[in-house]
Amino acid sequence: MRPTLPDPLPVRRRPEPFRPNFTLTMLYFALFCLLYGLLLVLPALWPLLWQPMAAGSEQAVQQQASAIAREAIRGRLGVMVLAALATTGLGIWAGVLPGVKRPPGR
Repeated sequence: MRPTLPDPLPVRRRPEPFRPNFTLTMLYFALFCLLYGLLLVLPALWPLLWQPMAAGSEQAVQQQASAIAREAIRGRLGVMVLAALATTGLGIWAGVLPGVKRPPGR
């Protein structure tokens, strides 16, 4: 009769490193929303930038800029969100956004 050997020690696997894929994806999406929002508002605000400002009229210019920005983005918010979503998705699919895992099978 053969002597029985004790069970081998269980193999310890290294824990996977923390990869905040969802958090990074949301961060990229928010950054692209901000970028596209600025690109939509900038042409409307451009003339205001070169307008001479009288002393003490900073608050009036700020209110005017806020009104111009609101009017420029009105009706285009959906376009901005869809463009940011498409850019984020294409960036992940192409593997050009750092820190985000590529989808399986790619």
